[in-house]
Amino acid sequence: MQSGAKQLKEVFRECAVFSGCDDIENLTKAIGDAARQQRSAIDELLDQGLVKEVEFFRHLADRLDMPLMDDLIKAQVNIKDLRKTCSARLALTQRLLPLDLVKKEGEKTYLILATYDPFDLLKAQAVQHQLDLPVQWVLASRKKIFDGLQALYGVGGDTLEKLLSGRDVDLDVLELHEEINVLDEVDDEASVVRFVNQFIRGALEQRATDIHVEPLPDDLRIRYRIDGVLQDVLVPENIKSLQPAVIARLKVMASLDIAEKRMPQDGRIHLESDGQGVDVRVATVPTVEGESVSLRLLMREAFDLERLEVLPHTREIVDSLLSLSNGIILLTGPTGCGKSTSLYCFLENLNVPGTRIVTVEDPVEHKLEGVMQIAVKPEINLTFAAGLRSILRSDPNVIMVGEIRDLETAQIAIRSALTGHLVFSTLHTNDAVGGIARLTDMGVEAFLVASSVRAFMAQRLVRRLCDKCKTPGDEASYKGQTGQVYRAVGCEACRDTGYLGRLAIYEICVVTSQVEKLITSGASSSEILTQANKEGFVSLREYGWMKVFEGETTPEEVLLVTTTDATEEAHTG
Repeated sequence: MQSGAKQLKEVFRECAVFSGCDDIENLTKAIGDAARQQRSAIDELLDQGLVKEVEFFRHLADRLDMPLMDDLIKAQVNIKDLRKTCSARLALTQRLLPLDLVKKEGEKTYLILATYDPFDLLKAQAVQHQLDLPVQWVLASRKKIFDGLQALYGVGGDTLEKLLSGRDVDLDVLELHEEINVLDEVDDEASVVRFVNQFIRGALEQRATDIHVEPLPDDLRIRYRIDGVLQDVLVPENIKSLQPAVIARLKVMASLDIAEKRMPQDGRIHLESDGQGVDVRVATVPTVEGESVSLRLLMREAFDLERLEVLPHTREIVDSLLSLSNGIILLTGPTGCGKSTSLYCFLENLNVPGTRIVTVEDPVEHKLEGVMQIAVKPEINLTFAAGLRSILRSDPNVIMVGEIRDLETAQIAIRSALTGHLVFSTLHTNDAVGGIARLTDMGVEAFLVASSVRAFMAQRLVRRLCDKCKTPGDEASYKGQTGQVYRAVGCEACRDTGYLGRLAIYEICVVTSQVEKLITSGASSSEILTQANKEGFVSLREYGWMKVFEGETTPEEVLLVTTTDATEEAHTG
């Protein structure tokens, strides 16, 4: 590690110029201000945006002849060994990231340690004083240090950002240090509160839709569901000792009975993050290792049809269905496929001053302004059927039933459609045509299905390719369509997954006069599907391949969520 103010200025200027900085005057001033105020010059340059971070550190590594660690989170060492070797307090206060423990034959084990400020001699002194093993230094960007610390120690991003902002450590950071050190103390209620807030904030920062707190025999596992995939969250080693306190804290936040541990409970938490409201649905389930808690994160967001990003031909069908004055429109698919979001977008499109919309839901996931929403409460016999029956007496134009689960609800929904109401609801079936069999299996007469239902609409969610790293692959063909297929690669923006966000794929079986005749005559699903295909029906897989050819997703994602005959497979070349 080097010293000497003049030499440092020369190094910084050289690296900054190579990284694209053309404001030499402010660059020199920032370096001088940092020296006078005894702050890190690198932090000052980054905070003021005077250098491009990636290019700056690449040139700095070359200038200092230091190894540059391009990927900090893929160390091949046991994570627990890294955390045991380098304490969270040392790593956070000195802004250092342990990467690997290396053992060479006949030599002492040494630690590979990443820094973004190799000129800070105090870091080297602190490491030498606190670590009882040799260190090999490597250089990394500040963002990579930030991401690595969050992944390794499970620290919330917002508090880390305060720590890594390049400013002096303030009281918030000192509280963070106390939190990490006192997590082993079960009786420290304040530390539990901070820890729970921390992993909820982390989930929001990483765009998670769910948090699962799961008791294991020797651990308390916390997982985020991000873009539909569960990912483990790194937590302190002795978190198991805090299990009762963590679960009790979540139950208190959700206004649940903390003494009741034998029965499932449901509750809700209202949060605010960065000025944005967040509703959290909380569900507890008793297991043999203790209570498991699931949190569904529901951002308060706007709903409109543009958000669904449906293909033009599908949008035409949706628009025509929403223009109807009566009938049932059923959305089908498994739990978590985005049916509720589509329904809310449909309702928001219809939510105009001259229309009265009433819903009955279990539970009410999002509140829509101007819409009368009823939450199902089975304990007082407020079921879907009871709620729907009362809705009919309140003069609605549009009705939304969260789910048709039984014959009674189905019959009332059909009666509502036949008496001049536009009804939206959902069914759990694998595809659109399967909704017909589902209703008849419930006991609904086929002629009632044919005369009341206007369309069955199935959907799934697939992961969206990251625009920053997707790479062109081979051409492919599917049902006469040919196009470019893109591959998922992985980068910092998408956390090395190759995907960022999700999008919906759809299939719509419109109940035309011909389809209506087939339903009434008791035709099989395959016969109905054959007729639908003649009328331009687009299957989920076919729709998905259209999105593949648009560069939005990959064939693997589409194949994962759809089923079809072997004859429908695509060909690549």
